[in-house]
Amino acid sequence: MVTRSDHCPRRAARVQGGEGIVHIKDLTDQEGLYGHGKMFSHIVVNPGCSIGYHDHQHETEFYYILRGEAVFNDDGTEVPVHPGDICATGFGQHHALENRGKEPVELIALIVTE
Repeated sequence: MVTRSDHCPRRAARVQGGEGIVHIKDLTDQEGLYGHGKMFSHIVVNPGCSIGYHDHQHETEFYYILRGEAVFNDDGTEVPVHPGDICATGFGQHHALENRGKEPVELIALIVTE
């Protein structure tokens, strides 16, 4: 199966109470994840914007950083992240991501369920 990029749903939203608007392109839906996940998306976080601090119960969320530099809040500890880094949060942990730089941050987000 091939899904063309121009057929992927796009949305702009304030995410988990974060600052500003985050741009999301859904790469597939829950059906496309065969019941093993609930999100697989390409996300752009512009300068000054963020994904707010939130938790994950009975699931794990992964961020794969494609472009730019951000600050990842890893259950209360801030960690700078760069292209190629992978961030994982699950089993009652909390996380957030903030773009404090001057360039957009692009990442792939995947939520895998139990």
